Amino acid sequence: MNLLQTFQESFVSQGLFSSKDRLLLAVSGGIDSVVLCELCHRSGLDFVLAHANFQLRGEESDKDEIFVRALGKKYGKETAVKKFDTHTYSTDKKVSIQVAARELRYSWFYELTTPLESGIKTVQAPPVYIVTAHHLDDNIETILMNFFKGSGIAGLRGMLPKQDRIVRPLLFAAKEDLQYFALTEGLQWTEDSSNQSDRYSRNYFRHQVIPLIRKIYPEAMSNLSGNIARFRDIEILYREAVDIHKKKLIEIRGDEIHIPVLKLKKIAPLSSIIFEIIKPFHFTSLQAEQAVSLLDSETGKYIQSATHRLIKNRGWLIIAPNQPVNPGIILIESDQLEVDYPGGRLQFSKLSIEAGQKLDMAGEESKSFLDAEKIVYPLILRRWSKGDYFYPLGIRKKKKIARFLIDSKLSKTEKEKIWVMETDKKIIWVLGLRIDDRFKVLHSTKRVLKIEMGVA
Repeated sequence: MNLLQTFQESFVSQGLFSSKDRLLLAVSGGIDSVVLCELCHRSGLDFVLAHANFQLRGEESDKDEIFVRALGKKYGKETAVKKFDTHTYSTDKKVSIQVAARELRYSWFYELTTPLESGIKTVQAPPVYIVTAHHLDDNIETILMNFFKGSGIAGLRGMLPKQDRIVRPLLFAAKEDLQYFALTEGLQWTEDSSNQSDRYSRNYFRHQVIPLIRKIYPEAMSNLSGNIARFRDIEILYREAVDIHKKKLIEIRGDEIHIPVLKLKKIAPLSSIIFEIIKPFHFTSLQAEQAVSLLDSETGKYIQSATHRLIKNRGWLIIAPNQPVNPGIILIESDQLEVDYPGGRLQFSKLSIEAGQKLDMAGEESKSFLDAEKIVYPLILRRWSKGDYFYPLGIRKKKKIARFLIDSKLSKTEKEKIWVMETDKKIIWVLGLRIDDRFKVLHSTKRVLKIEMGVA
């Protein structure tokens, strides 16, 4: 392979970037990123170097940084370097060292390509694209790891040549192609000792799994390379089909997604469609079957991800954000005119009325009119809880709020958003639904407390 010619033809034919674009090359100092620098230099591209020092290998990490700075001088290019406390980040975020390093470097790379945040010091505009040296072998390793982890079609098509601002122009080239180019051109590079450790999943696949596969199937790498292209095409068709189903099924209501159960049951393949619907909300592939079981479960049953719940509510599945465990309470004093709370904003006003005077109660669901003489401050605003009861307007006997909400046909998530207001240990208003009959305005009422619900 003529690596330089193929590189130039590849980034042009795939529309990865133009020769006029400014590029940010992610350079570790290893053979792959060194070859990338040389190819970009010989192609006359405008680029700067970015090196992340994760401080994981002591002196070796510092030597890599020195090498990359020298590489930038060799090409006459600016080199951005940043040191990271990777161990601390890994501990604080409760992620592996590999995940920590990936999150840190890409977050920084994006900063460098964002005009207002860019640390690039030249008078030119910041780089447009982040360019990495991922190659064919990296992609095959990724696909195999994804296959065993169970990541679906997107995992089997591997890394894309272009994704948002990240460009990978070397995915066409095998590792041996890069090694041959580096050796024949007399390039210098650094060696990362951690690449020899099978402690990391990718290294284990590289050193143990793939060599065993190639013993049985010598053409495995070539065959898998062909599969990558096929799976990219398959994913496009798959996405188009999934999007058609999603448009027919999904109803967005505020911060919730509602899916009709009867329509969903008619879809095939059911498990795959459900997985594609719930996946953006951090549900796993294993939870897709649990989601299918919810279709025939009773109201109130749910499964949960780190951020959301999938809830069965009568004829619907509802995807809703997890509620905070401890929302707390809000005290309201007599002189307060406005109060913000997680459900919105409350506005308070006091009215004087004459005996028999009628009040304009239009939109009474979002307003309450209460006999001010019966109100004791401070008022307490809080979410309702099990055991709460009140006397719903028009009813002379008490009713548990839990039963009142069931009778009002509220879903599980709608119930969780309900707040109550109390005075002197008595609930005076279930916000947005009903006031307490004991605090209603009578013909003899002279002072009225008016409370209106609004958006904060």
